[in-house]
Amino acid sequence: MNKDELGKTLVLIPARMASTRLPGKPLADISGKPMIVQVAMRAREANVGRIIVAVDDQQVYDAVEAAGFEVVMTSFDHQSGSDRIHEALTKADPDGKVETVINVQGDLPTIEPETIRAALRPLDNPDVDIATLTVEITDEEEKTNPNVVKVVGSPLSDTRLRALYFTRATAPYGKGPLYHHIGLYAYRREALERFVALQPSPLEKRESLEQLRALEAGMRIDVEIVNSVPLGVDTPADLEKARQILGLKAS
Repeated sequence: MNKDELGKTLVLIPARMASTRLPGKPLADISGKPMIVQVAMRAREANVGRIIVAVDDQQVYDAVEAAGFEVVMTSFDHQSGSDRIHEALTKADPDGKVETVINVQGDLPTIEPETIRAALRPLDNPDVDIATLTVEITDEEEKTNPNVVKVVGSPLSDTRLRALYFTRATAPYGKGPLYHHIGLYAYRREALERFVALQPSPLEKRESLEQLRALEAGMRIDVEIVNSVPLGVDTPADLEKARQILGLKAS
């Protein structure tokens, strides 16, 4: 990616202090650094553009700033990561120079930089509004687990689908692969602006899946197939796994 392209892409990392299962999650120590800083480091390794962390707490703001990353304070009241990153985008780039926004969740400290880069690939097609990621399900239990969101998509190639639906149910029916959705998104700027202006949609509310709002509004989402699901840190057990993974890499 050349310098001009880097300048037009912004990686936004939303971080919320409020977590019922893991209080103070963004500041949890992993290999001597707060988790949110570890995520920002993975984004820096991806080398796809400017990185900004969007926070709602002064302690997190100070930790990110001390680590040398850009940080923006956002409202405590946002109901979703997309609303938070939109506020951060308007503050960080009021002149509208940024064309593409990658939303990397702030609880993915072990994500591979290549996984972040993969999210941009579907946007090579100018007809695509939003890009995201998926992994083929190999664990039988995941196929019926409502906490594992599935992508129902029409194959475009061996590594890409056009999303038709997202669901917590086991779908589609019949023989063939099922795909585990990874909630990392790349938006065209105008797509993000349109998305956050929309009201929550009926299917979004029924499935509790925000991305259905975009599909119901006629927006196109293409999905890149990658090799593994990044570890999302939601519990103390997840945190210990992340510490082990990054501890081994550092040794």
